[in-house]
Amino acid sequence: MFEHAKKIMDNTITVTFYDVTTLHFESESEDDLRRIGFSKEGKLNRPQIQLGLFTTLQGYPLSYEVYEGNKYEGHTLVDILQKFQTRFNLPSKPIVVADKGMLNNANIAYLEKNNYKYILAYKIKNISRELKTKIANLVFIDDGTIHTLDIEKEIIYKDGEGRNQKFIIKQRLILTYSSKRAKKDKRTREKALEKIETALNKKNITKSDLKLSYYAKYLDIDDKCTIKYKLNPDKVDLDARLDGIKGFATNDFTLKANDVIAHYQNQYAVERAFRISKTDLRIRPIYHRLENRIKAHVLISFVAYAVFMEFERRLKNKGIKFKFSQKLLKKIIEHILAVKIGNEIIPIPPSPIQRKIFEIFES
Repeated sequence: MFEHAKKIMDNTITVTFYDVTTLHFESESEDDLRRIGFSKEGKLNRPQIQLGLFTTLQGYPLSYEVYEGNKYEGHTLVDILQKFQTRFNLPSKPIVVADKGMLNNANIAYLEKNNYKYILAYKIKNISRELKTKIANLVFIDDGTIHTLDIEKEIIYKDGEGRNQKFIIKQRLILTYSSKRAKKDKRTREKALEKIETALNKKNITKSDLKLSYYAKYLDIDDKCTIKYKLNPDKVDLDARLDGIKGFATNDFTLKANDVIAHYQNQYAVERAFRISKTDLRIRPIYHRLENRIKAHVLISFVAYAVFMEFERRLKNKGIKFKFSQKLLKKIIEHILAVKIGNEIIPIPPSPIQRKIFEIFES
């Protein structure tokens, strides 16, 4: 399947998307692989496994790995990347695009030191005040405005032996603006300020009541908690000036700003892969207990997803569009029947729609 994906990508894998999802079990028993952990499906106290998936820019599957259900998902990236590179011996390393939670400091340091390029989303409202002020002073006229900033910073991470290490990185920060996102950010802040008002009016308020709250960033909080909490209007104003701004960081200075944005936004391909596998292809729930059967179940779903994507690709290449949903199309395919006589498989006469489906794979 990797070779096929590579072939239809003109033998060049330029960008890879990586993400992790969780798959739960109906059983309540744990073992080495099936472990209770943070569930993205909201299945609390259910053992699960984690599935890490690489796809191309268009969503074609490249590789996957199965991990223990309680493993921190950020720790899977380096492992699967090493296996991916070794297994397929890629002549050039692809750009890695992953969710912002995946590219923690340790992973960024690994990618930098091993000459990988990467793209990640930037949490504009959770960065240093100095950089926030710099961004807030930029002028975003409309939704099409883009600004770029070159930044250099020191990151701190833990090495394989748990020791703190420091590393200097250089990144290009691509900044975009959305009026729709600005309205959402404003509403979020207004709700936060309402909560602050309620909290500040409480009697016997403690530091723990506010310190870990989302809206604590708007407050001046005394470490000894000997003075009254007070709202800092400068912090509120700075936050408001960042409404609607989203950032993307990359260490590839050759990429155009629009390409960086497009690559990250195409990450929906991985999310779509998981959605198709979980719903249409019924990868979950998993009823198996033995590790080899669990992995076989995942493999079958991976193959099914690859076939689904190939079918979709051929439909697109031939310009065939159906006026009904993919779900109904799947049912039509399921009801294509044939009889086997000796070594010969004879299809039962298909309907006109089924005939079109046959023609896709006959050429």
